[in-house]
Amino acid sequence: MQKEINTASPRLPVHIFGLNETGQESGNGDMCFGRVLPWLQDTADQNVWGRWAVRWRDVVILDVENRVRQVVNLTNYDLSKPENYATLKTILLDAAR
Repeated sequence: MQKEINTASPRLPVHIFGLNETGQESGNGDMCFGRVLPWLQDTADQNVWGRWAVRWRDVVILDVENRVRQVVNLTNYDLSKPENYATLKTILLDAAR
């Protein structure tokens, strides 16, 4: 999706990345192997998962001022369904405008 957005709307500030939960660092190598998605590690000091009340498989969409705008959970919102994929893409583009 990042590549599609970059191609269609190169000037919009949309950046997709993963943020691993504190205490789950042992899986970072496997998560990053063979992938291009930027992957960040939360820390106890930053506590992003806690401050954003993240649940497993949440997509947290920020606005242009880095405030949480919307949360979509991929467990309940299957991106293999074209309509869900298109909706998430639209949400990301709208948040960047």
